Amino acid sequence: MQITKVVVSAAVLGIVLLGGAPAFAAVTPSTPAGGPVKVFATSNSNGGGTIVITGAIGDYGHTLTINKNGTPDPNNGNYVRITLHKGTFEVDSATFNAKANKAQPTFNRATCSAALSVTGPVTLFNGTGLYAGITGTVSITETYAFILPRFTSGKNKGQCNVSNSAQPLGQYSSITGLGTVSFS
Repeated sequence: MQITKVVVSAAVLGIVLLGGAPAFAAVTPSTPAGGPVKVFATSNSNGGGTIVITGAIGDYGHTLTINKNGTPDPNNGNYVRITLHKGTFEVDSATFNAKANKAQPTFNRATCSAALSVTGPVTLFNGTGLYAGITGTVSITETYAFILPRFTSGKNKGQCNVSNSAQPLGQYSSITGLGTVSFS
């Protein structure tokens, strides 16, 4: 009970001394110092997703696949706009996408299941807000797994439906990365 009174009294004293603002209020963000970052993201079928970045950037928000001109392009965009709470930046993922487009999943025909993991570099640029002047490279790993349906009739009845129009029965994807950023 005595400790609680001291903590409450210190907080009240801090509020009075600082003109009404709590002594433990958050400091206004300044340009990050740069350094190592870890990226954790998910994507959806319309070219967007969510992202959390830890380390030199401690922020979260949304992703959107775009083309070189900044127009949303969920199917063919080689760039990604990262919109975080403290600013935005873009990612050039052309090299990573070229590698991912050539990768083949490991497929099990007995269970109609498949998995794929691809690792490659992306570069960061065109920052705004807290991320103005951002540069850096992040090694991204995308992991994807899915279960395909089986044909229910016809000459392929019981076989896995591996056609481009087959809708997965279940799927999982994640994007993680490690890299270093700096700010000019």
